Amino acid sequence: MGFAIMSMTDGAAARVKAIVENSGPDAKGVRVGIKKGGCAGMEYTIDLVTEPNAKDDLIERDGAKVWVEPSAALYLLGTEMGFETTTLRSGFTFTNPNQTSACGCGESVELKPADLAALAAQRQGEPVHS
Repeated sequence: MGFAIMSMTDGAAARVKAIVENSGPDAKGVRVGIKKGGCAGMEYTIDLVTEPNAKDDLIERDGAKVWVEPSAALYLLGTEMGFETTTLRSGFTFTNPNQTSACGCGESVELKPADLAALAAQRQGEPVHS
């Protein structure tokens, strides 16, 4: 695919770089995936990457590298990955247009796969015909 699956904010890029710097010489970036779980059905997973998987999609910003698992790619299309620190928690946030519902804790979400045809039409600025 010619377009990035998701984007990162400055804060997320800075956080990814900090994680990599603190994780030893083998760390290359982080991998985002999705697993079944949580009260709304799906949770985002973030793992350290030391050996990139050739099948993963790579997103880069300011030298920060984030890989996306192929199984998660459809669910993450158009998502912006951010990082926030609040009094209760600090962590990555995902602003996801494919999210249909989320539970109150914000840790678990219900996602539907992105409609690739509609997305492609949007990118070309054409009206979507159903």
